[in-house]
Amino acid sequence: WLWSLLAALVSPRMADLRMDFGLLLEPLGFIKVLEWIFSIFAFATCGGFQGETTLLISCKGVINKTVTAAFAYPFRLNTVVFSAPDPKRCGGTWTDVYLVGNFSSSAQFFVTLAVLVFLYCIAALVVYIGYKHVYLQNSKLPLTDLAITVITAFLWLASTFAWAKALADIKMSTGASLIPGIESCKAPGTTCRFASVTSMGTLNVSVVFGLVNMVLWGGNIWFVYKDTNLHNQSNRISQSP
Repeated sequence: WLWSLLAALVSPRMADLRMDFGLLLEPLGFIKVLEWIFSIFAFATCGGFQGETTLLISCKGVINKTVTAAFAYPFRLNTVVFSAPDPKRCGGTWTDVYLVGNFSSSAQFFVTLAVLVFLYCIAALVVYIGYKHVYLQNSKLPLTDLAITVITAFLWLASTFAWAKALADIKMSTGASLIPGIESCKAPGTTCRFASVTSMGTLNVSVVFGLVNMVLWGGNIWFVYKDTNLHNQSNRISQSP
């Protein structure tokens, strides 16, 4: 799409700018605006998250001391360490405790796709609004647009479900279930209690936005297809006696 767009931009026809914002009221343009908006919501709700999980530690000379582990996008939890309960580290029985899991691949896949979609939608809207005549006259542009739309719909499906699975694992790794895996909590005279973890409501919403994007791109396949030669050929064949 980008190479085809660049090739079209240098053609003499591109000097003939024909602004038509009425195309934004048609399904092709209106859905593209929605795709642009929801791509922003997707990467903002996921990429902007910051949280922490908190434990209460009681050990030698320490009672209900709060220890925290702060985590954020891209969720490389295995690099996040809890703060020590006290300077003496519970009389030497407290060792560095890390969260478990590295979910950066799924999170970055989701956010990177959203950012690329955001940029693509801007380029597509410029063409739709200002150069729709070039878009329709150059048969390669609608076909390339169709191919990218199909691929993007599939990528939203894959990235959203991968991110949803990673989010479920993140909740497990930062919730109360992490305590049995902490060796320092098994030391004699040491008790650990789960206190709290930051609400992940925005991350849940990011999954919803991913599903919305998947539906938008999947539904847009038909409207992009209607501008291609494939649709025109099928119409001619069906209308021929």
